[in-house]
Amino acid sequence: MTREPSGPVARVRARVAMTAGSAAARSIPDHYHRLGRVVVVRLPADLRPHFRAVGEAWLAEAGVATVLHRSGPTAGDWRLPHVERLAGEGSETEVVEHGIRYRFDASQILFARGNHTERRRAGVLTRPGETVIDLFAGIGYFTLPAAVIGRAGRVHACEENPRAVAYLQANIKRNHAENIVEVHPGDNRRAALPRGEADRVFLGLLPTSLPWLPYALPLLRASGGTLHVHTVVGTRAGEADAMSEIASAVAAAGFQLARIAAREVKAYGPGRRHVVLDATVAAP
Repeated sequence: MTREPSGPVARVRARVAMTAGSAAARSIPDHYHRLGRVVVVRLPADLRPHFRAVGEAWLAEAGVATVLHRSGPTAGDWRLPHVERLAGEGSETEVVEHGIRYRFDASQILFARGNHTERRRAGVLTRPGETVIDLFAGIGYFTLPAAVIGRAGRVHACEENPRAVAYLQANIKRNHAENIVEVHPGDNRRAALPRGEADRVFLGLLPTSLPWLPYALPLLRASGGTLHVHTVVGTRAGEADAMSEIASAVAAAGFQLARIAAREVKAYGPGRRHVVLDATVAAP
């Protein structure tokens, strides 16, 4: 026998059943994402006549300010969320994670809850005093853990999306990292980044950041450093091809691949996985 979910989902279903009927209530999915004062749900198309009722039920039963429906996949290089408002007003919110405060607009900025372990790991891996470069900083997903948890000496954060840049700058102040983080707005391939000074470079672009390896490697110290390369692979294989591409780029840049390991971050749709490859390189 399948156990009915408890908590907000059960209460939302009970409220919707009273106004829209039991069939509509049963169609409400078990899963949802709470991002501070915003709840994001993904509803089936046959529920559309009752979207407003479902949104109002979430407002009442979850104690949030806004309910968003994820109506499509993220779009473009900026990974923009495809959402529509079901109920409430305002979609700016704040998530506190591992002691770090991230403020953003959930209707305009993607915040993947499935990456929470990887965000913390960015801070744990960073060593005090390191020079770190984050080529796809967003609102500070890896930049802030590196600065706050890892106590980096300097973090150079690149971001092209102007909305994300504004939140990144505000989040740096919110987390008292102004003396550590320098923001480089615009295309990271044209940013005035220090070459030959980085101990660690984060490449967090999905579906793949592999094409940015030729830009990232010259940023490392002549003695070497570590790259954290995010990409999407198949569920049965894929890491080997990505590792081979990294090894070729490392050799072309005049380094030696000292160590490489793959770690799964989360599922990424049917038959696909989001992985990060940690590649440590050294002088030849």
